[in-house]
Amino acid sequence: METTQITETINMVAEEHLDIRTVTMGISLLDTVAGTPAATAKNIYDKITTYAKDLVAVAQQIEREFGIPITNKRISVTPIALIAGKATPDDMLLYAHALDDAAKTVGVDFIGGYSALVQKGFANGDLALVKSLPRALTETDLVMSSVNIGSSKAGINLDAVKLMGETIKAITDKSDTANAKLVVFANAVEDNPFMAGAFHGVTEADVVINVGVSGPGVVKRALEKVKGEPIHIVAETVKKTAFKITRVGQMVGALAAERLGVEFGIVDLSLAPTPARGDSVAEVLEEIGLEMVGTHGTTAALMLLNDAVKKGGVMASQRVGGLSGAFIPVSEDAGMIDAVEAGILSLAKLEAMTAVCSVGLDMIAVPGDTSATTIAAMIADEAAIGVQNNKTTAVRVLPTNGTKVGDMVDYGGLLGTAPVMPVVPKSSADFINRGGHIPAPIHSFKN
Repeated sequence: METTQITETINMVAEEHLDIRTVTMGISLLDTVAGTPAATAKNIYDKITTYAKDLVAVAQQIEREFGIPITNKRISVTPIALIAGKATPDDMLLYAHALDDAAKTVGVDFIGGYSALVQKGFANGDLALVKSLPRALTETDLVMSSVNIGSSKAGINLDAVKLMGETIKAITDKSDTANAKLVVFANAVEDNPFMAGAFHGVTEADVVINVGVSGPGVVKRALEKVKGEPIHIVAETVKKTAFKITRVGQMVGALAAERLGVEFGIVDLSLAPTPARGDSVAEVLEEIGLEMVGTHGTTAALMLLNDAVKKGGVMASQRVGGLSGAFIPVSEDAGMIDAVEAGILSLAKLEAMTAVCSVGLDMIAVPGDTSATTIAAMIADEAAIGVQNNKTTAVRVLPTNGTKVGDMVDYGGLLGTAPVMPVVPKSSADFINRGGHIPAPIHSFKN
């Protein structure tokens, strides 16, 4: 690297919040199935602790060598419902605890993959996993869960949507914060290193390293240098900055994979904020020219940002994957919280923004008395955006008993603090209770 590039990277780390948000080891559990759930749980624990025993140490060594923070070390595994067979909900808890125990043994921050893929229907393992979620997510500390209820090829499983609304409410009755560990997807991807939605897809290699890079602060600082310039200059600046950020992620991921003796998977170049000032996607959008995120023009600015990030990242790495783009979680973004508290950013505007960003309604606190069918309808709306537009969308909605609009709920650490947002006070129950399957859109038929 040239001297100027080295200096530039040091500045990005020291002053602009550049970090490797996560190094995530994906581990296939397809070969852990045994004759009994207890034996399978033991195999799960043994495989994870064998392959991931040096993950944290290697990541820390790379941090020291290059001075680049790696915020989280994580594991993702095969969707557990796929190996559940005839397991009961109580059996599933053995797997949840095996994951939690393994994650604690190797010292990672989270483990994802307590997951089910039900876009076309339920198998026994899928239902057992979903029914186990209230206990699994409250009895474990590090386990993250996801359920995929729709896809552009399959349509939307409205029975699953209804069940997830009920499940989220059941989790709320056990814990104020456990729903932060559950995300409901449409078009979930198999190589996502970000939590809570990470799982290791069945088309992946046995063990891989995926890296998630984040740099909203770096992008904001770069945009400060082009104030007043035409919008195509803004796009070009974001693209060049995303290129530099992604090169750092590519280097870290390749090094980690080599030292751990496993395959290198992908770089996910998402702009993922934290609650810290200066590390906010909302502040990037405001630097583009919005007085406050949520005002008119927000969706257009977010589209530009997301597209430019992807273009820059694809040029920098042959292996871009995951979700890759801009995240807009309310609780994890200081600028988003400001906009909600000011009454400028609403659920309706957030939903519009999800049509052009990487994920969906993420880390949204709603009143504790929000009904299960209303939550299910929020999931259905997001799934519709994803299915129709052939993109990933998701919902991580957080009802908390005893809260009302304007209250603040603290989820801790990187999960941040969310202001409780109002929902529309009209029922969607008759729609959700119809059940059945929303057909895939006509453009999904490509054979």
